[in-house]
Amino acid sequence: MTATFETLLASDFSARCDRPLDRAVQIARDHSGKLTIAHVLERQGAQSGPETVERLRAELPLTAQDANLIVRSGSAPKMLAQIAAERGSDLIVTGVARYNSIGDYLLGTAVDHIVRNAQAPVLVVRRRATGPYEQIVVATDFSDCSRSALLSAAQIFPAADITVVHAFHVPYEAWLKSDDVKEYVRTEAQEGMEAFLAQKELASLASRIEAIVDEGETGSVIMRQLERTKSHLLVLGTHGRSGFAHATIGSQAEALLSAVNTDVLMVREPRS
Repeated sequence: MTATFETLLASDFSARCDRPLDRAVQIARDHSGKLTIAHVLERQGAQSGPETVERLRAELPLTAQDANLIVRSGSAPKMLAQIAAERGSDLIVTGVARYNSIGDYLLGTAVDHIVRNAQAPVLVVRRRATGPYEQIVVATDFSDCSRSALLSAAQIFPAADITVVHAFHVPYEAWLKSDDVKEYVRTEAQEGMEAFLAQKELASLASRIEAIVDEGETGSVIMRQLERTKSHLLVLGTHGRSGFAHATIGSQAEALLSAVNTDVLMVREPRS
């Protein structure tokens, strides 16, 4: 992260961006950092001159009047990823296309493009910001990708308690063969969790982490833990190459993202 934490908000200045704006303002304030608001004009022939900047600034609430405002023309997803790279932004905040389903921002959309192409984590905001995130859920498959997601979430939200969740599933056919299979799989998953959290980089987070190994399909387990902990943020790692379809929660990513009623932080696996 940069010396001064920068939050980059992607905004089209419509009412649906009010919630992401409030969350971005709060995160910038919590980090004593900078807020930059990026607005991309995609209309043919649209101009991004000083008059446009001043007109848009006049629409900002008092809490965001000090924000740096960038207006450019072009393809929104490509331009937003470019702006984030130029500025070395620590976090990109955006909203969903519509509020009926978080699945509206899945494959092929602007947010998916940003997740696949920007190095900074992407926070997709659905809920109204009533305060800092106090509880967050991080899904893990024990991969380097999910470790990066956990570390990023812990740094961005240093005051939040973290529930690290791993789902294990015992196929029905295997369960029928032996009464001990279920316990064996659970033990193996528990040992995997312990080894994952024992990594040197994660040692300093021990006091903040509740580790949960739970039986069931990944989506059901995560939904259950979000409800149990009353968490308003779900954190997922993504391998970046194919966006959300290759998130660390596996093939159920799309179904889960359509079902959750929380904000979602997508953390891209660092390029080697």
